[in-house]
Amino acid sequence: MSDGTGSETRSTTAREWLAGFSEVIGAPAPDEDITEALLDLAGVAAHDSERIAAPIACWMAGVAGVDPAEALERARRHAAERPR
Repeated sequence: MSDGTGSETRSTTAREWLAGFSEVIGAPAPDEDITEALLDLAGVAAHDSERIAAPIACWMAGVAGVDPAEALERARRHAAERPR
């Protein structure tokens, strides 16, 4: 892969990037179940509003200390129950 300057860059997988980032911030990288729940949570937020809600909803769940699977269920309820 080229970076536009003629130099070759290495492609990093999401799992590799998250493992490295987990070391930088001193927190464990998410396992498959947590990753899936966070992606689904992001999907609910993005599809029910604007795309920017996706990462912010995940951040809010983390700050609140809500388990990603529980946050996903709450987001689904919120999306289903809110006025249109």
